[in-house]
Amino acid sequence: MMLAELAPVLQGNVHVGLAFGGAAIGIGIAAAGATMAIGRNPGMFGRVVAIMILGIALAEGAAILAFVLGKA
Repeated sequence: MMLAELAPVLQGNVHVGLAFGGAAIGIGIAAAGATMAIGRNPGMFGRVVAIMILGIALAEGAAILAFVLGKA
């Protein structure tokens, strides 16, 4: 197989890999930020965790969307 034939396949795979890498970084930042916020103000635990879960869901949703569109 020549490199020119592999180019479209590699571009889609790189796209998906970068999307999932970015989602992982976003999830880590959300979890770290929530931990710091809860440590400073434990009374806001419920609201902070709810916002963290929403942020994690949005990051994962963007990664899954990139996976579906990258493989199309």
